This record gives sequence, C-alpha cells and structure tokens, in this order.
Amino acid sequence: MRFPRAMPVAIFLTILSISFLSAFAIQRGEERQAAAELDNRTAVIASALERRANSSSAYLRAGAALLATLDEIPASRFRRFVSELRLDADYRGADGIGWAEAVRPDEVAAFNARLAAQTPGVTAIYPSLAANQPLAVPVTFLQPDTVRNRRALGFDMFSDPMRRAAMLEAQQTSRPTASGRVVLRQEAGGSAPGFMIFMPVFEPAASGRQLKGFIFSPFKAEDFLASALELEGAGRYGVRIYEGKPTEENLLARVENGVAGEGNVARQIVPIANHPWVLEVEAEPQSGLSIFSMTTLVFGLLAGLMLTVFIRMLTRQAIEDEQALNWFEEQASIRNSLTRELNHRVKNTLANVLSILALTRRRASNLDDFADSLDGRIRALSATHDLLTKSDWGTTPIRSVVEAELVPYAQEGDHQLDLNGPDVELAPNDALSLGLAVHELATNAAKYGALSAPGGTVSMRWYLVDACQVRMEWQERGGPPVKTERGRGFGTDLIQKIVAHELRNPVDLRFEKEGVSCCLTIPVRERGAFAMRADREQQDAGCRQG
Repeated sequence: MRFPRAMPVAIFLTILSISFLSAFAIQRGEERQAAAELDNRTAVIASALERRANSSSAYLRAGAALLATLDEIPASRFRRFVSELRLDADYRGADGIGWAEAVRPDEVAAFNARLAAQTPGVTAIYPSLAANQPLAVPVTFLQPDTVRNRRALGFDMFSDPMRRAAMLEAQQTSRPTASGRVVLRQEAGGSAPGFMIFMPVFEPAASGRQLKGFIFSPFKAEDFLASALELEGAGRYGVRIYEGKPTEENLLARVENGVAGEGNVARQIVPIANHPWVLEVEAEPQSGLSIFSMTTLVFGLLAGLMLTVFIRMLTRQAIEDEQALNWFEEQASIRNSLTRELNHRVKNTLANVLSILALTRRRASNLDDFADSLDGRIRALSATHDLLTKSDWGTTPIRSVVEAELVPYAQEGDHQLDLNGPDVELAPNDALSLGLAVHELATNAAKYGALSAPGGTVSMRWYLVDACQVRMEWQERGGPPVKTERGRGFGTDLIQKIVAHELRNPVDLRFEKEGVSCCLTIPVRERGAFAMRADREQQDAGCRQG
C-alpha cells in the first residue's frame, strides 16, 4: 500500500528473472546434452571406421601368411586364394585385394615377360625404374578382375612417395600400414581421394628373411566412409575424415547430411592400419532457444503478467479499502463533532427558551398574553436559527439578522424602515442575541411605538468602532409619545440583562418622548471551529491549491 506501483513491478521483474535463469539453465543443460550426444556419436563412428580397417587388415594378414609359404604365386593361385576368402560385408568399401611382387633391377626383364604373358595389354612395369631405385613394387594381381582394377596392373607403387613411405613403414613393422591421401590408379585421371593398406610378405633367405612383395587393398575414401556408416549411422550429424590436419587439402571423405558447417564440432584421432586419421563430426547448428527453454520463458512471462495484474488488483483493493476506512473514520469524527455541536447549541437554545419562559411567565397577566409573548420570542429564535443553519452555523451578516426580524413590518407599507451599515459578520451566539434584541424592539414598536401608527419610522444603523466591536443604534420616530415613566417589562429585562450578558457589553436603552432609542455594542469575533468544518475547509483549500 505504501508502494502500489513498485510492488507489482518488483514481483514481475523477479518472476521474469527467475524465468530467464530457468530458461538459461535449461538451454545450457540441453547444450551439454547435445555436446555429450555429439561426443558419443563421434566415438561410435570412430569405432566403426576402426572395425572396417581392422577387418581389411585381418584379411591381409591371412593372405600374407599364405603367400609367404609359396615359392611362386601364379595368377590362378591368387584368384583361388581370394575366392576362398569368401569376403563378406566386413570387407565393403575396398576395391579388392591385390598382390605386388618386389622386383629388383636385375629381375625387371623376367617380370615384364611374365606380366605380358598373363596380363593382356600390359607389357612392362611403369613408370620405368629410376637409376638409383633399389627395387620396384608393381601391381601384379588385383582381384576382383574388373575393368577398373585392370587400370592399376603394372603400376610401380614404389615410385610414388606416399605409397613408398607406407610400404617401408609396413616392411619395418611387419604390420598392415595405411598410406596417406592418394589418388588410385583405378580413377583413370579422376581426383577422388583414396588410400591403400599394405602388408609385407617375406620369404626365407640366407641372411634371415627377404621381402617377397606386398599384399594390399586399395580403398576409395568415400566408399570406405559409407561402408563404416552402414555399421553406425551418421544420424543428423555431418561426418568428415582427414589425413592429418583438418584442412580442405587433407580431406579424404565427407557426408554432410544437410549440416551447413556452422554447428558444434567434435574431433577424434582414429588409428587406421597404423596411420592416424582425424575424424570430425558436426552437429546441426542451433537456431535460438530450444522449444523447452522458449516454453519455460513464455510460461514465466505469462505467469509474471498474471501475478502482476493480480497483485495490482489486490493493491488497488487495499487502497480502496483503506480510503473507505478513512472515510468512515472521518464520517464518524464528523458525526461526533456534529453531535457535540448540536448538543451545545441545543443546550444554549434551551437555556434561552427557559429564560424567556421564566421572564414571560412573571410578566404576563393572563394566559393569552403569556402565549402570544412566548410565541413571538420563540419565532424570533427560530428565524435566527434558520439564518445560522443556512450559513452552516458560520458567521452571519448583521443585515440578514435585522431583516429577518423586521420583514413582517416592512411589508405593511405604512411604516418606513431605514437600515444602513457596513457588511459585518457575527458569530452564531452573537447573532442569536442580536436577533432577540431586535425582536423585542420591533415588538415594542409595533405595540406602542413608531410601528403602531401610520408614518412611523424606524432607523437602525451600525458601524465599526474598531476591529473587534460594532456599534448598533435603534431609533424610533413618528410614533405616539412615549411615557417616560413606566414599569419594567420582560422586553426591557431581556435586552438589558440577557442580551447584554450574552454580548458581554452593556445595552443603552432609553424611552424618550420622541421615541425609543437603543444602543448595542456587539463583539466581532470568529466562531469556534469544529472538526467537520475544519476538515472540509482544509479539503477545499487543498482543492483550490491543486
């Protein structure tokens, strides 16, 4: 209630902050889960690549063991060996299995003769041996016997630096060894990258063992990757393999699956036949927040708005309730003040009535005189009370009090009333006392004085003596002569005793022969404020300032 706008805003910002933190935590959790899934998929694909390579290496090891026991390796025997291997799905991705005999410089002519005899269209090793080349390793057989594979027959693989490095590594380690990125002779001028796996074959010699040749398998990298992904699918990930650093020049094969190259990437080194490859798996790029994070954020925003509106409604209701309570307290205070004010006024009025009643009873000679006198004086009180009620028991102008008592006599036309004086406001009690005094003077003038005969004149003038007093003069002329010697009546006592006491100033009442004259001194004082009037005046002042 002290901060009707700040509280709903603070609650909304708090809920919005919690929603943002929750959405951020959910998003981070999903990103971590996606990263874990990416790492797991990378490991699975790496395992599939290794299995494919290990299967090929196992066949090459078996072939090397068999060929090492043979003195000569004719084409028919090699074809029979490959067919008996009964290659199944584990050997997918390879272009076949081949045999490359190690040919020393002095054996080149004999080898060319055998090559020409068993391979139509191929007459010699190519390219020719260099002057300092210790040996040649030409492709002797390559199964299955297809047009594509025949393109490689007779090619001296030892003349190519990339293949030669792999063969020397295999000869040194006696293990299947993969070459680096090469273009197979089977491509016939194409540029599709591939690689080869070599397994050395030795024969006994006087010095220990001698290199007999290499049993090998050529691979088109793209087919090798596709065969590995048959074991473990790529799913929604992009897959790339590199020979060395992951650059475009070292790229062996790729499967994009619609991944544009802007997502998270996981890399792993995969050993393929004693040669390290770099496997790169890329996830689909995430665009913005996930559905769950967005749902959490939207739900938090809606909840915050609803709670803010609810709190705002409660705050407004609380403010309205507080205003209503304040209004009820104010009304109760006003009621109490009115009750006290009314009690005070009623007591004063009853006191005046009792005084009038007592004096009237003492002066009346019969019941009719008593009733008439009492009726007129009470009516005078009533008229003055009406004026005070109209002014909300505030100050009342002197002229209004005088006119209220003299109006009945001014309407007859036979009399003349002369009222003159400045605008002066009287307090309620002073106005009541003045009203009684004027009533008594007018009643006396109507019975015995200027108002009892045609042409009579009553002059009533008032003026300010100073800032705190006003002087009033009543003068009658043109009426019957006034008896200077007369007894005291109720009117005389009322004016000289009761009114003088209320006004706190003596009253000068004279019965002259020409007419009655009366001088009253009335205090000009502010009426006492009570709660209702004070509060309302403060509110009116605030409205005027606003």
